[in-house]
Amino acid sequence: MESDLQELDALEATELDAGMVFSGTPSGKGVRGFAAPCRYTPIPSLDYVFHESSRDIIVWFLERSDPLYVFGPTGSGKTSLIKELAARLYYPVFEVTAHSRLEFADLAGHLAVREGSMEYAYGPLALAMRYGGLFLLNEIDLVSPDVAAGCNGILDGQPLCLAENGGELVVPHPMFRFAATANTNGSFDETGLYQGTLQQNLAFMDRFWLCEVGYPEATAELALLERRAAQLPESVRSRMVEYAQEVRKLFVGQASGEIAKTIEVTFSTRTLLRWAALTLRFQPLSRQGIQPVTYALDRALAYRATRETQALLHELAQRMFPLTA
Repeated sequence: MESDLQELDALEATELDAGMVFSGTPSGKGVRGFAAPCRYTPIPSLDYVFHESSRDIIVWFLERSDPLYVFGPTGSGKTSLIKELAARLYYPVFEVTAHSRLEFADLAGHLAVREGSMEYAYGPLALAMRYGGLFLLNEIDLVSPDVAAGCNGILDGQPLCLAENGGELVVPHPMFRFAATANTNGSFDETGLYQGTLQQNLAFMDRFWLCEVGYPEATAELALLERRAAQLPESVRSRMVEYAQEVRKLFVGQASGEIAKTIEVTFSTRTLLRWAALTLRFQPLSRQGIQPVTYALDRALAYRATRETQALLHELAQRMFPLTA
């Protein structure tokens, strides 16, 4: 832990060209980042495809402003989008996934025994505030509203008081950022899809800049599949993206036509890539009369669904893919 703190203490903020960072083209627009990565800096994916929602978060990074609340359906890439942008600025990211039993001490820190003596262990929020970095709280709508309200002062830019550490005041570093992700916008979940989510306090939500992230455009996912699964015929890749979009519509209750119901599973871009990779891996099964696309679909997604949904997913696949695919 001591080496971690030394590395964080050595972080150096710097001015970067936003165009070079995010698009590779000089823009003359400055953005604050860090001179080098550290062990808390995410590793960027070289083939990551940014979609249109990224511009809102890029603008958020350009200048220090209100905390960020990113919401959208599961699998839409909310967390990965934030981390990919942070990685390009060499931002250290202190990430926590929330749950119903999360307490504020889990974020701020607590006393712990180390080598026979008591010492204070800084939590991820305290580390981000003290050394500068992005505190990322995922699934924030699973947190009890009274616990979330404990962050109100932090969201307003006030210091964090660590009572257990002798009342230490952690003044927010100029590079400190607070971002949260959720499946809902902090109000009631009207879809009934996200069990355990809680309506958040209005005063708490009023402190955030809101950003909605939907599923990527078809063109973005087609480009990604072309790079990651080029051995598949273009027609198969195209139908895979189309199939994923249809499943997403079923998930959010926006499907129409012969199959129009709500299902409990959906396609993330990660799942789509897994499906393509498994389809390639199972190509030899076609010699045994087994369709690789459907076989891979079960292992990428359908086995997580109920029997009824599995049958629906197979019915949709039979319509969209020829038996020879």
